[in-house]
Amino acid sequence: MRNHLIKNTFLIILTILSAISVAQNRSELEKKKNNAIKEIEYTNKLIRETEQGKKESVNNLNLINTKISARQELINAINSEISLIETTIKDNELVISMLEEDLIALRNEYAKMIVLAYKNRNSYDRLMFILSSDDFNQAYKRLKYYQQYSDYRKKQAMAIKGIQVVLNSENEKLAASKQEKETLLAEKSDETNQLKQEKRMQNSTIQKLTKQEEDLRKTLRKHEETAAQLQREIEKLIAEEAKASSSSGTYQLTPAEKLISTNFGNNKGALPWPVERGVIVSSYGKHPHPVLGGVTIENAGVDIATAQGTQVRAIFEGEVRRVFTLPGAQNAVIIRHGNYLSVYTHLSKAFVKKGDKVETKQAIGEVYTDKEENKTIVHIEIWKENLKMNPAQWLAK
Repeated sequence: MRNHLIKNTFLIILTILSAISVAQNRSELEKKKNNAIKEIEYTNKLIRETEQGKKESVNNLNLINTKISARQELINAINSEISLIETTIKDNELVISMLEEDLIALRNEYAKMIVLAYKNRNSYDRLMFILSSDDFNQAYKRLKYYQQYSDYRKKQAMAIKGIQVVLNSENEKLAASKQEKETLLAEKSDETNQLKQEKRMQNSTIQKLTKQEEDLRKTLRKHEETAAQLQREIEKLIAEEAKASSSSGTYQLTPAEKLISTNFGNNKGALPWPVERGVIVSSYGKHPHPVLGGVTIENAGVDIATAQGTQVRAIFEGEVRRVFTLPGAQNAVIIRHGNYLSVYTHLSKAFVKKGDKVETKQAIGEVYTDKEENKTIVHIEIWKENLKMNPAQWLAK
């Protein structure tokens, strides 16, 4: 009996440890869910602003696509939460089964003890049993036996009560988990219906934009020309600074710049966003055009949609190396952070000038709003000298 109880106790401890792990995972999932909900809410606000524009726009489609992605993330998190809840339910059911098994075993053993105690209830018999001992030592042992047996019965009774309390608690947890699962299933159903509506809106927007194919191709060409010009400006700056700092053709860092460069590199994945709030509507690298079939677009950075009037912030401390106007991208600012460069375009105005030292999160300008499409987008790039990097991997999640 004792080995059986030890085995069940060990299994219960393992189940409790599993429950702790589930709780930690659920905490992470709740964080993901909250982030997705916030992104959906903010994207909805930007979509409402964009819908006030004079015509249907690719930006509006990009925002819808972003919202769909966030909604899918939310549904995925809910699915994972449901799986964890199901694991919790199974664990609770296992614990309840083991506790009930232990409770039956304890009650049976206790019942046998009560019967035995009843049979030996006569105090005269107990006294005679002690006095009939061969010697004092044996008499002492027989006395201790009665005392220990009595204590054991009390402990058995307490164990039964204790297990019953735990069992009641586990049953309450099980009921709560089942109710929580039902709530999550209802939440998933609501989000899935929302997703279906958003996909219908996505298809409708694509159909409208398809009728503007010629305009879209013109816009794409202008975008490619602007991107090419920006790249030339960055490469020109890198070449000029490398030539000015050394004859080896590579940029030589000062001690202060080496420290900034190291700190910048150490903060990969933790750098602040260039705007206080925003959503990425065009990611880094090559990807299909959202409307034009067979057309690939390439982004040297990321495009972040934000609210009108939003200020642009430096993502790290450094020195402003260039402020210039770029046709199709308004004002642009390039900041050096040791070996790294951060590039910001689509600024309606710049608050800094060449040579200014800037701090992390310092406002360096204001995002430009395209009144035709009612879109407010800042473009940011990160370079390590002449090597382009994916800003999404550097900015905080």
